[in-house]
Amino acid sequence: MDGVIAYIGIGSNLDQPLDQCRKAVSLLETRSGIQLLCVSSFYRTEPVGLDKQDDFVNAVCEIRTRLDHKALFKVLKEIEERMGRREGPRWGPRIIDLDLLFYGQDVIDEGDLIIPHPECHKRRFVLRPMEEIASFFIHPAFGISIRGLLDRLTDKNRVEPVFDRKPRP
Repeated sequence: MDGVIAYIGIGSNLDQPLDQCRKAVSLLETRSGIQLLCVSSFYRTEPVGLDKQDDFVNAVCEIRTRLDHKALFKVLKEIEERMGRREGPRWGPRIIDLDLLFYGQDVIDEGDLIIPHPECHKRRFVLRPMEEIASFFIHPAFGISIRGLLDRLTDKNRVEPVFDRKPRP
């Protein structure tokens, strides 16, 4: 499949979060125009923002897609809705969260869609799983590898593997 390499952040802290994250990966994998290349390990992570909530489970997927960035973003929102995601407080509890972290080397600011994700370089729960599958990837806005961003990170929040990742096609 021709297309663009993109990275999707996955997170949940409600209703069996590990199962929710696995389900999101499965749903992503079945969508036309998307080829799942790799999935990081799943990590149990401290919440950022609102402290009075359960830990999250987070991971990152590497995909190849023929969809443009808007269509891919729409697919992510459709999967969230299908899984029961409802609007709530910013950084609050959620059944599923799918973030378009990177879309090739594109830098996009369209108001409701900013790529690279504007917080990803500040978050250990994004950089640790991303580093596992793509430590070499260069952040298009900063010109620094994921490994370099992780080395410079001041976020000290806990990020612990839940289990070893399964090999993916």
